[in-house]
Amino acid sequence: MPLALSLAQLNLTIGDLAGNIARMSAAARQAAATGAHIVIFPELSLTGYPPDDLLNEPAFLARLELALAELLDASRATPDLYWVAGAPTRRQGPGKALENSLLVLRNGKIVLQYAKQLLPTYDIFDERRYFEPGTETAAVLEIGGARIGFLVCEDAWNDREQDYPVNPLARLAAEKPDLVITINASPSNIGKREERHALLAAASRRHKLPIVYVNQIGGHDQLIFDGASFAVAPGPGETASVVFEATRFAEEIATLHFAGGKFSDANGKPLAPVPAAGLPAMAFYRRQIVLGLSDYARRCGFEKVVIGSSGGIDSALTLALAAEALGPANVVAITMPSRFSSAGSVDDSATLCDALGIRLFEHPIRDIVAAYEQGFSAAFDEPLKGLALENLQARARGTILMEYSNQFAALLLTTGNKSEISVGYCTLYGDTNGGLGLIGDLYKTEVFALSRHINEAAGRELIPNAIIDKPPSAELAPDQKDTDSLPPYPVLDTILKILIEGERLSAEERDIVKADYARLAETKSGAALIERIRRMIWKNEYKRRQAPPILRLRPRAFGNGRRMPIAAKYE
Repeated sequence: MPLALSLAQLNLTIGDLAGNIARMSAAARQAAATGAHIVIFPELSLTGYPPDDLLNEPAFLARLELALAELLDASRATPDLYWVAGAPTRRQGPGKALENSLLVLRNGKIVLQYAKQLLPTYDIFDERRYFEPGTETAAVLEIGGARIGFLVCEDAWNDREQDYPVNPLARLAAEKPDLVITINASPSNIGKREERHALLAAASRRHKLPIVYVNQIGGHDQLIFDGASFAVAPGPGETASVVFEATRFAEEIATLHFAGGKFSDANGKPLAPVPAAGLPAMAFYRRQIVLGLSDYARRCGFEKVVIGSSGGIDSALTLALAAEALGPANVVAITMPSRFSSAGSVDDSATLCDALGIRLFEHPIRDIVAAYEQGFSAAFDEPLKGLALENLQARARGTILMEYSNQFAALLLTTGNKSEISVGYCTLYGDTNGGLGLIGDLYKTEVFALSRHINEAAGRELIPNAIIDKPPSAELAPDQKDTDSLPPYPVLDTILKILIEGERLSAEERDIVKADYARLAETKSGAALIERIRRMIWKNEYKRRQAPPILRLRPRAFGNGRRMPIAAKYE
C-alpha cells in the first residue's frame, strides 16, 4: 500500500502559538480526510520562523511550554495520523537552553524528536544566538512499512561538505532510509527556488534517496517565504529530478503517494512535470513584494496604506504594487507640490491614481516651507539655502505623510530604491519616513523594468509612460535632475552590484556586471567614479541603518543581511 504524505505549506504567524496550532490542526484534519498517513509542517511551525529574541523572553518561553502540550493534545483529534512539526524545545547541560527541533507526534505522544545540527549564522540567519546544535545522529522512523529519515533545513544544505565539518544528510543516508523528509523555513530571493532544486536534486542523485522538502510561506517583517515545497527522486542511471512542486506564494496542502521509491498522485499516476525555470525576474519581484506587503500590513494591524506621490517612477511603482496587494480602496496617495515642482508632477500623479483607482489628495507645501525659511532666518540671522533647503522640503512632506498616518491609521510606505539608498540620495526624516519599504531592494534600473512589466501584464498603462520616460528628479531645486549628483543609473547600478553583492550575484548577472565593471575600471575617470561611489556607500551607512524595514528580494538585501559598522574607517 502506498504511503500518503500531506505537505502542509502554511502561512504561520511568528509568536501566535494558539493561531498556529489552530492552522496546523485544520491542515491535519484535511490531510486525514484524504487518507494521509503523515502531515508535514515547516520548520519551527509552532512559533513561526524566525522567532528571534522572543526566545529570550521568559513569558514567551512559559507560553511555549503550554503550547507544546496543546499541540500534543491537538494531535489526538487525528489518532492515526503522524504529525511532523517544528518547535523550540528545552535541553539540559551547558550551552544554549533550546534546540531547534523536529517532532513526530501521534495521538498525543512524541514518537521521535530530532534537534537540528547545523545552525546557520550567515546572511539573515542567526540561529546559534538561540539554539544549541543537536548531536550528530540520524533520526529514522518506520511508518506504513517505509523507513523515513528526518532533517531540518540547513542539515540538508551541506551535502557538498563546504560549509560545515558535519554532513547530517550523509550520516542519515548511511542508515538506508526509503525516504527523507526535511522541514524548512527557507526565505525567498531571486534565484533561490532554482538553487534549492539543484542542491536537493544533487543530494538525491548522490545518495539515491527520494527527498520531500516542505517550506514555510508568508511575509515576516523583511523576509518573504515563497513555499514552493517540492519532492525529488532518483531517476535512471545517475540522474535525479524534481517530480513535484507546490504552489508558489500561496498556502497549499498537497498529498503525494510514495511506493517503490517513486511518487505518484492518489490514483497511482505519475505527477505532472515540474518546469525547470521559475518565474521571470520581474514577475518574481512583483509576487514577492505583493505577498510581503499584504502579510506585513495584516500582521501589524493595518488595513490601509498612504504613499507620497511625487509624479516620479519610485512612488508610482510603490502605489501600483500597494494597490495590487491591498486593493485600490485601501491605498491613499498624497501629492505635495513645492515651488520647485513641475506641473507634470501633479498631473502625472493624477493620471496614475486615476488608472489605479486610488484616491489622490493634494497638500501643497509652499507656505509651510516659506514659514520655516522665515523662522530659520529670524533665529539664526542667515537665510536657509542649498542642501538644507532641499532637505527641508522632503522633511515637510514626510511630516505631512506621518500626520495622515497617525490621524487615519494608515501605514506609511517609503519609496526609496536600492540605488539611491546605497549612496545616501535620500533625506533622513523626510522621504525615508515610513513603516515599510517595498522597492528598497530594487536597483533603479529594476524599478523601470518592473514598472514596464506591470503595464505589460495589465495590457494598459497603469503606470503612465510619461512617468517611466521622464528623467528622474527629486524636484527640490530649479531644473534639478538625478544626474546632477549621480552617474546614469545603468552605470551606478553596475558599480553598486559589484560593491554590495559581488559574488552573491547569480552567475549570469555576475558575468555581465563584472565585464561592464572591468571596462569602467580600466579608465582613469571610471576608476575615480568607482572610488567615489564606494565612499558614498560608506559615508551613508548611518542613513541606511535608520531606514524602515525593506522587503528582501535579492541574495544580499538591504536589511539584516547586511551588517556594516557606522563609526569605522574604510580603506
